[in-house]
Amino acid sequence: MHLYVHVPFCSRRCSYCDFAIAVRREVPSRAFVDAVLAEWGAWQADTALDGVPSLRTVYFGGGTPSKLAPDEIARLLDGIRALRPVDVDAEITLEANPEDVSPRAVAAWRAGGVNRVSLGVQSFHPAVLAWMHRTHDLPAVHRAVAALREGGIDDLSLDLIFAVPDSLQRDWAADLDAAVALAPEHLSLYGLTVEPGTPLGRWTARAEVEPAPDDRYAAEFLLAHERLTSAGFGHYEVSNYGRQGFRARHNSAYWRRAPFIGLGPSAHSGLGRRRRWNVAAWAAYERALIEGQPVTEAEEVLDDAQVRLEELYLGLRTVEGLPATLLGSPAAWLEAGWAERRADRVVLTAEGWLRLDALVRAAA
Repeated sequence: MHLYVHVPFCSRRCSYCDFAIAVRREVPSRAFVDAVLAEWGAWQADTALDGVPSLRTVYFGGGTPSKLAPDEIARLLDGIRALRPVDVDAEITLEANPEDVSPRAVAAWRAGGVNRVSLGVQSFHPAVLAWMHRTHDLPAVHRAVAALREGGIDDLSLDLIFAVPDSLQRDWAADLDAAVALAPEHLSLYGLTVEPGTPLGRWTARAEVEPAPDDRYAAEFLLAHERLTSAGFGHYEVSNYGRQGFRARHNSAYWRRAPFIGLGPSAHSGLGRRRRWNVAAWAAYERALIEGQPVTEAEEVLDDAQVRLEELYLGLRTVEGLPATLLGSPAAWLEAGWAERRADRVVLTAEGWLRLDALVRAAA
């Protein structure tokens, strides 16, 4: 079993973000931890936890988990362990923004058990950071990395976003070089997408911003594949690169369809065919728990067709691929260079990953 905790709080909404967040000047850290621990307590009666001796990973995502008071993160982890053991070698990840990282914060995170940090860098270009509404500058990135290393974090991941609008004149190759120079163990790269209701969505609708063309999206994706694999990173999933022994264990559990529980506003849980998700708004989530009410917004049970689609999409995202028997006749993929045969499995190439959605639809 794997555990995800959604921390919704942010200082501001990034221009591209459509996640369930709560912008707060003052973060209600204690109230949040109390609420999540109440939800975790309610989960203990669920049959999904029958026979589960311990948790293998814990992941704090958001939002901006590093906005929580560092001591409250430690209290939350202690509370989680009080009701269900966590493996002694569990991967415990915290997403952090560079401006929140300080020696004191890192010490508290480490004391609580955090051993992996995913740092939201996104770009090394000041103009791009400003356009994204990010709240950090470049010196903050270097200070954060130094504090994390000095504080004992030896599993560091950096997030970057590619395919930003041409008008920003961003040098993607330079961003990749700057990221590698920081010597992280892991990198996650995400192509910018335009979501309705976001500032970027409104700018695009008003023709104030023109998204990057498909050919440049593809070129930047393939350049990252070339640069990072040459630098010793394994491209093990569409968006993720890790040095030997540093794949993200929590995220890898999702791609294997392993069972996971989500705590917090808008958090999703996946338990075999069962899917359930929480109310999205922090205020509604907190109120329900105070009143002793369920926080589940909805749930569903996947049918056979939905399970197959999920297996195809998640399996083909990874370097392990899928058994050839699940794909019918992938000869056209192999001939086009979109996939390779590895023993009895079919694995997409970087060119194939660019076409992932279309290939999944064709195989479904």
